[in-house]
Amino acid sequence: MKPPATLTLHNVRTLRLGPGVAPQCAGDLAGLGCRRVLIVTGAPIRSLCEGLEAALAAIGSVARIHEARDGEPTLDDLAAAIAAALEFGAQAIVGFGGGSAMDVAKLVAALADGKQQVLDVVGTDLLTRRALPLACIPTTAGTGSEATPIAIVEDTAALLKKGVVSPHLVPDFAYLDPELTRSMPRSVTAATGIDALTHCIEAYANRFAHPVVDGWALEGIALISRYLERAWTDGNDMEAREGMLRASHLGGQCLGPVNTAAVHALAYPLGGEFHIAHGVANALLLPHVLRFNLEAAPERYAAVAHAMGVTPTGDDHADALRGIEEIERLSAAIGIERRLSAFGISANTIPHMAAAAITVQRLLMRNPREVTEGDARAIYEAAL
Repeated sequence: MKPPATLTLHNVRTLRLGPGVAPQCAGDLAGLGCRRVLIVTGAPIRSLCEGLEAALAAIGSVARIHEARDGEPTLDDLAAAIAAALEFGAQAIVGFGGGSAMDVAKLVAALADGKQQVLDVVGTDLLTRRALPLACIPTTAGTGSEATPIAIVEDTAALLKKGVVSPHLVPDFAYLDPELTRSMPRSVTAATGIDALTHCIEAYANRFAHPVVDGWALEGIALISRYLERAWTDGNDMEAREGMLRASHLGGQCLGPVNTAAVHALAYPLGGEFHIAHGVANALLLPHVLRFNLEAAPERYAAVAHAMGVTPTGDDHADALRGIEEIERLSAAIGIERRLSAFGISANTIPHMAAAAITVQRLLMRNPREVTEGDARAIYEAAL
């Protein structure tokens, strides 16, 4: 894989890391003159916003909470959040939660002035500006959405997720506060952790791989291998929680310049049609896609295995297979379901899913090995 000659980076302006950093968002937004702040979050983590709300009130700012619906965000959810921002007269938007809350916040901040509509900007570099300042505070360690120029929304009519990709979606401020992930349920810790792992692996083994991004990806893989099982076992292990936030952020940094590939493309129908959580969908497909891809980049997948702790033997193919086995071991150890059939997916749904997945060419074009519709069907069948 020959790297491109140039690498375009779109970075968060300010990144704060450590226990208790989230309330600093209040002062950062006030420094931009923003005193009316809409916080987009989810009902299960509403109480986690209290520290930021208190910090905003202490400096004379006004906050309003918009509780997004649980689950993957839809076009209707986005419309409701934009309406809330307009009714409140928001001067800044904060995404506070997992990838869904942050993606909604990113699109609200971009589209609040009404100059563009979401379906007009689905795709790459169609968004012309961001209307409002934006901060993101993750409470999970998976999507890395606080670092990415990407937001995903579900089109329920098409039964497919749609992506907006633009540098205007990169937040001004991001806060990696491990205290906010302390109460994350085990199932969410597991699913989001495998999502972060998938980001790093797909960015590293990618037709558009780049040496700078390679470093981020391999560090993220190593951190996840070291800390995910620990964070799942003991949610109060703050070293593990902070390590996973760093890994998730590194995975997010990989997505802008390189992005993901076939795992994510094939996962889209699982979320859009069957409402399987994004990280779980990735975990279901990851080993099968890697086995399919192995012949195209054995040295890359061997390096992934080595980052996960597999001892090098000098045989890239064998080491890569051991890495895939380690991914399967880790998924099983943290309780990730590994068969599509457990979610009610049967063989007769596969042709439809394959046809939908093959349309996600913005990701499939990055895969180390070309994926045909027949290949997609075979991968789904292997995952049944």
